[in-house]
Amino acid sequence: VGPHAYFCFLLAALGVTAGAHRLWSHRSYKAKLPLRIFLAVANSMAFQNDIFEWSRDHRAHHKYSETDADPHNARRGFFFSHIGWLFVRKHPDVIEKGRKLDVTDLLADPVVRIQRKYYKISVVLMCFAVPTLVPWYIWGESLWNSYFLASILRYTISLNVAWLVNSAAHMYGNRPYDKHISPRQNPLVALGAIGEGFHNYHHTFPFDYSASEFGLNFNPTTWFIDLMCWLGLATDRKRATKPMIEARKARTGDSSA
Repeated sequence: VGPHAYFCFLLAALGVTAGAHRLWSHRSYKAKLPLRIFLAVANSMAFQNDIFEWSRDHRAHHKYSETDADPHNARRGFFFSHIGWLFVRKHPDVIEKGRKLDVTDLLADPVVRIQRKYYKISVVLMCFAVPTLVPWYIWGESLWNSYFLASILRYTISLNVAWLVNSAAHMYGNRPYDKHISPRQNPLVALGAIGEGFHNYHHTFPFDYSASEFGLNFNPTTWFIDLMCWLGLATDRKRATKPMIEARKARTGDSSA
């Protein structure tokens, strides 16, 4: 059941990293309908709120980073930015300023609308039923093992890895692109979050589809998007240019890279 659980982990992670994050939140590349459907199904396996809500909150996180309008404001401490923000009501600023964000592009996508409409049933199926039933039905794994390993343990680990981007990657690491903001370059977070730990770069160049200066470093999400482009399912990858990056490092970086 271990390989199956890891496969589910990767699938769910791509639903967030390549889907809700790099595609829908930042529009850093374009995806054709089959790929958008695949990413929406994978996103339901991740069970981190539907694409619309995730993307809206993430846009607020970037626009109002580390203020009271940031849903997981890292200035409120590690625990709050990691998981505490989900335990309490949203700060009034999050609600007030979140309403001012332009999310018309999200609502214009039928894939986003359908996933939001049927989100609860899609989560029951993709996050819990499918990971549990596939090993039991195909190779006779016990339902107990399937449920607690491929579903519950996998879900718990994937949640905490994703949350580390909001907590650890805002506190630990260097800042070679902009020393005036908190997000850091954190290779360990990048390892767990399949390429999402190069956070100082990402907050400096949020439009870059690779979320990293070095796409061929450990960044499986970038590899996946590149593969989709090769297959003709994705197009228009946005990238920060080398001169743009070097100029920004010289102007605002901490000289660590």
